[in-house]
Amino acid sequence: MELIFLIDKVADVIYENKDYLSELDREIGDSDHGVNLSRGFQKIKEESNNLSGLSYSDFFNRIAMILISNVGGASGAIYGTGLMKVAQSLKGIEVLDRENIVKATEAMVDGIKMRGKAQCGEKTMLDTIVPVVEVLKENKNESLDILLEKIQKAAKEGVDSTKDMRATKGRASYLGERSIGHLDPGAMSSYLIIDTICKNLK
Repeated sequence: MELIFLIDKVADVIYENKDYLSELDREIGDSDHGVNLSRGFQKIKEESNNLSGLSYSDFFNRIAMILISNVGGASGAIYGTGLMKVAQSLKGIEVLDRENIVKATEAMVDGIKMRGKAQCGEKTMLDTIVPVVEVLKENKNESLDILLEKIQKAAKEGVDSTKDMRATKGRASYLGERSIGHLDPGAMSSYLIIDTICKNLK
């Protein structure tokens, strides 16, 4: 199943960057984002045999539950809730075409907004993810290679945009103006996940 291959690649990239993500989090959070997230994705990798043969809905539901139970801090709950919404949106879906991918990513954004009580522009993972969903919606008929390049560009611009933002959510919000000048760790982990998926789909 291609999804298992992609999630394994994502787990590897998060593991390789766990110290960098935790360093970003040390600057504006509680310094454990990379370690926590990596633990969750390594657990998914360990369970990849149990994921094969699942429907799309059950697959995303299972990885959501693994992240929620293994990732400490807010990010496990936020990523997990987003993925549970993806699972709900794919109930009964047997073909993961572009139409269904758009539906799933929109559901993920709704889940993240609901769980994190955040909007785009507040220095969170949404600043990476929302522009990507817009690209998916606006380029349904684009060739795959061009679409993936546009997604990577939108994700990169999204994460970079968080540097000049003042945090209003999470622990970073306690820093007020001092949160400006730092990349958001959640936006960066989202970027790494999206970039890895695009590279491997190419």
